[in-house]
Amino acid sequence: MSESLRDQLLKAGFAAKPKAPPKPAAKKPPHATQAAKPKPAPQEVDLARAYAQRAQAERNEREQAQREAERVARERKQRKQKLANLLAGKSLNATDADVARHFPHGNKIRRVYCTAEQLGLLNAGELAVVQLAGRYLLVTRQIALEAQAIQSDALVLLCDPNAPAEDDVPADLMW
Repeated sequence: MSESLRDQLLKAGFAAKPKAPPKPAAKKPPHATQAAKPKPAPQEVDLARAYAQRAQAERNEREQAQREAERVARERKQRKQKLANLLAGKSLNATDADVARHFPHGNKIRRVYCTAEQLGLLNAGELAVVQLAGRYLLVTRQIALEAQAIQSDALVLLCDPNAPAEDDVPADLMW
């Protein structure tokens, strides 16, 4: 007849041998009210301690990640506020603007409306386009550079008048 799993574990040394049932204790004096707790086996203590340490480490990691996310969000909010303060009242967007200036931003072609005079200044690099709260604002070059210093992705369009255009054909090219 085969041995039970319990007997096999006992032979292999993985399980503790069953203890005899405790004898009824004699009457204790009234001052000894706390019952003696049985000590767990040393292996059980190590396993419980390991689980507790791992849970504590995971909790510490989650708290650290949360603190880091809160710090990043706080810094982002401060930069947005500083950018909004910088751009307050400095937008040059005209209400009667009717010329659309298209530019790439965020893998899409966007546009900002400006006057004919502003279009010339924008293409010459004297004006720039800055994004704030989902809107594109025309501002001077100096304000745009300050905005870029605060938040690098705020500057959307700033033309360099000295840069050659992509479709420029050299003057000495012979057809």
